[in-house]
Amino acid sequence: MINIRTANPDDVPQLVTLLKALFAIEADFNFDPDKQTQGLQLLLKSDQACILVAESSDDENLRGMCSIQVLISTAEGGAVGLLEDLVVAADFRNQGIGAKLLAAAVNWADLQGLKRLQLLADKNNSPALEFYEKQGWQSTQLVCLKRSLKK
Repeated sequence: MINIRTANPDDVPQLVTLLKALFAIEADFNFDPDKQTQGLQLLLKSDQACILVAESSDDENLRGMCSIQVLISTAEGGAVGLLEDLVVAADFRNQGIGAKLLAAAVNWADLQGLKRLQLLADKNNSPALEFYEKQGWQSTQLVCLKRSLKK
């Protein structure tokens, strides 16, 4: 059985392992355990973010994770959420864990009064794109651009 709960600091090592698996599929990101640890710790401390985890009731190992951050949208005239890092461990995919995490993220966003959730997905990750479409997410006409800044 899988339980969805909010992450805590003790989960960080397992979350870093999940992010390593995610970044292996995403061409735009490089895995750096120190950076991922730092980012996770910042999210855990923020009152404008939430990390949800899928935990096995059998052995308390994490099977998946999802993070959400609050942003302000001028288009919506209020708070929206950026859903990031939705990943399920490879051996546990196609068992409904991703759908449970996504439903919990939507519930959290509703409780926060957010007007919209948005996410980025790798355009070459067909299984992920099909999953999001099945969950009721829609593509937009927007294109993501990025620019790295000096440290």
